[in-house]
Amino acid sequence: MLAVLADPTMWVALFQIVIINVLLSGDNAVIIALACRTLPPKQQRNAFLIGTVAIVILMTALTAFAAILLKIPYVEMVGAVLLLWIGIKLLLPEGENEEVGSSENFWGAVKTIIIADIVMSLDNVLGMAGAAKGHLGLLFVGMVITIPLILFGSAVLMRLMERFPVIVTIGAGLLGYVAGEMAVEDPALKSHLAHAHYLEIALPILGALIVVCVGKALAARHAAVPTEG
Repeated sequence: MLAVLADPTMWVALFQIVIINVLLSGDNAVIIALACRTLPPKQQRNAFLIGTVAIVILMTALTAFAAILLKIPYVEMVGAVLLLWIGIKLLLPEGENEEVGSSENFWGAVKTIIIADIVMSLDNVLGMAGAAKGHLGLLFVGMVITIPLILFGSAVLMRLMERFPVIVTIGAGLLGYVAGEMAVEDPALKSHLAHAHYLEIALPILGALIVVCVGKALAARHAAVPTEG
């Protein structure tokens, strides 16, 4: 153990993992803030903690298989479709039935955080895996160090969303944009883009537009339907 701590390459690798994770945690903070924005303050804190800890554990495990997963055709396309659905869902108003509220909404937020962050991080874990050089324990420690930064960023974003609701739309659009980027990187599609490089820009923009337009249309339709009783 002391030999590991005395090894400067381990400290360099840990520093690299933390920096990479900090740079890539912006998307994570957006997801957590969007998913938790309608929960009561106490449930927000619990969802923050449970969701973030689950992400760290799952991301550490996922890193071991990321290089293999990203070579399988259609994996990233499926992830892109999932992100589009999550982005649209986050723009829809909460259900009117208060009896469904508390517990179901809480675990729904936790589930959204975990699914979206894992899907969005398929590409990102390759950078962290390279920095960790096969040391999953080192990766785990590096990710734990960045938890407070992700939680702080999420808390700040939530406060901004309360004051400026347009940020919710921007955040959902970001998910659509990332979904387009994932689709472009899928091995099944990438070979067809050799002579259509414009799609590398067009598909992410299209993903953002799909999320915002469909999400807003469904939200307006939901608002137009009169509530019974």
